[in-house]
Amino acid sequence: MFLPNHHPDRRKPLDPIDAETLSIAAAAEVERHLSYRENHVETPLHALPAMAAELGVRAIHVKDEGHRLGLGSFKALGGAYAVFRLVQEEASRKLGRPVDIAELNSPEVRAVAAGMTVACATDGNHGRSVAQGAQLTGARAAIFVHARVSDERVAAIARFGATMIRVEGTYDDSVTEAARVAEKEGWTVVSDTSWPGYERIPGLVMQGYTVIIREALRELAEPPTHVFVQAGVGGIAAAAAGYLANALGDKRPVFVVVDPARAACIFETAKAGHPVKVVHGEPTVMAMLECYEPSPIAWRVLSRVADGFMTVEDEEAIAVMNRLARPAGKDPAIVSGESGGVGLAGVIRVAADPTVRKQLGLDATSRVLVINTEGATDPERYAELTGLPARAAQ
Repeated sequence: MFLPNHHPDRRKPLDPIDAETLSIAAAAEVERHLSYRENHVETPLHALPAMAAELGVRAIHVKDEGHRLGLGSFKALGGAYAVFRLVQEEASRKLGRPVDIAELNSPEVRAVAAGMTVACATDGNHGRSVAQGAQLTGARAAIFVHARVSDERVAAIARFGATMIRVEGTYDDSVTEAARVAEKEGWTVVSDTSWPGYERIPGLVMQGYTVIIREALRELAEPPTHVFVQAGVGGIAAAAAGYLANALGDKRPVFVVVDPARAACIFETAKAGHPVKVVHGEPTVMAMLECYEPSPIAWRVLSRVADGFMTVEDEEAIAVMNRLARPAGKDPAIVSGESGGVGLAGVIRVAADPTVRKQLGLDATSRVLVINTEGATDPERYAELTGLPARAAQ
């Protein structure tokens, strides 16, 4: 299902605060922070010439976030970065002077961090990033997970020393509970979704994601003509679209947001013209995207710079996992988790639909960029859906 962006704000300039948050200068600062991470390397950008030929486009490139900072997901960039910034700011306040990222391991800054507790709700990947950021700075972390988060994903977060708290219900229920308990305990919520009165920290999380597009544009010989990015609450899609708008201006690519059909909060928001909470129904296999209410700041960006919104079915997401694991021609094998290849699933669906293809101008000259947002972050689930051990597939 495809929906062109008919919002009255489409093609209007970004809100000033979003323009600053997702700016070229801000992304450069994120890269400077990453330079202090011991395991930081730029993630691979893979060309898929065989698939491009099949779909009738000039090129398809996949930015592979399954290799990001040892966490296997793009989320490694957001939560930890926000924690670093919050620790810097608290240390600057306590010490009465500006504190740089280079000082995070100093005894006086770590002493400040030791008195801080950060909290968040997660489907798995964001919580790992927040927990890792807390461990690296010396802060404490309390991570709230809902009923459907697998034990394997919980264990992956807990290994960073976080306190794990189970919540009945959905991801949205865990977000509410994390905010309630954090307020009671005096903890700092590091959420990747926003709500009225709570925007700055989710903005920092989104800011961390801008590095993905910054790296990709640096490596591509020519900018993409089309970008398809999956959405949960909308953060990664908004970060990518906003950065592209800032970096490329009127020459920015056609941008399409792809939702799971069973948790299509961004799609339904686009249809309504304002943020809406969708009804919780049958769970989707795309576990990292199973969100039923969008982030208002993400929608504020996407309403201006997205060109279209669409949904894909669970079967399509699984098919892409398998296709990336067993590529055709000289395409490389890519390990993609249940939510990782959803943007590519959107490309495949559009390529097969002559009407939507024409609407988006997808043709033999098109250069398409997608993001593999996660590797096999749940190896057992990956093996179940692909028939391949995660390690063997890598």
